[in-house]
Amino acid sequence: MRLPFTPLLGAMLLMVSGSSLAQTPEQTVTDALKQKLGLTADSVSEAPVAGLYEAITNQGIFYVSADGSMLIHGQIYDLNNGMKNLTEQRMSKLRLEMLDAVKGTSIEFKAKNEKHVVYAFTDITCGYCRKLHNEIAEYNDLGITVRYLAFPRGGERNRAGQVNQSWTDMQNVWCAKDPQAAMTAAKAGEKVPDVTCATGEVVKRHYELGNSMGVTGTPALVLEDGTILPGYLPPSRLLQALESQ
Repeated sequence: MRLPFTPLLGAMLLMVSGSSLAQTPEQTVTDALKQKLGLTADSVSEAPVAGLYEAITNQGIFYVSADGSMLIHGQIYDLNNGMKNLTEQRMSKLRLEMLDAVKGTSIEFKAKNEKHVVYAFTDITCGYCRKLHNEIAEYNDLGITVRYLAFPRGGERNRAGQVNQSWTDMQNVWCAKDPQAAMTAAKAGEKVPDVTCATGEVVKRHYELGNSMGVTGTPALVLEDGTILPGYLPPSRLLQALESQ
């Protein structure tokens, strides 16, 4: 039997149609970040705080209201669990997953009797990065393997739109026939010969990875549990930090 169309029936049909097209909070948050901030959310899920959603982006973690109108950029701590930093706990796990995506693209200085592996975001023009590299044999002697990832602090281009020299130099290091020797030479202030290769694109991947992880300077050390230690640590103190995890 066909029901006659009435204003009441029309309103009911409109309500059903509207509800079927309603977005989920996850989609609302995704769209809000893209449209208002130009950020792409790799994933959106409920946050530890009721009413907020956790958005994983290429600029780190953000917390956004369900309607996409409010954003929080900061840390969430669990007051009932010893002030555990829930944001850092989540980010540490994500960093390990991110490192898997660039596995095999680092420049590795391997310890003979390896006990620990550390990833180091590095810039060949950074003074403390050079200090760390000058002591690379001491790190290795303590059983610490160091895997370098590229993070030219000035980014790819300057304000005039030209490629920064440090960016080019780091591409040359990664493209060199002997990347380890090239890294050592570059950090000693020597000029690395210009060379072009597909591997040079790794510098961009590493730089974007560092931004996603929240790296803001060099050196930045990613430990085995995904924790980031900003800045230089002497070999003995780094070993202590690793063995206290």
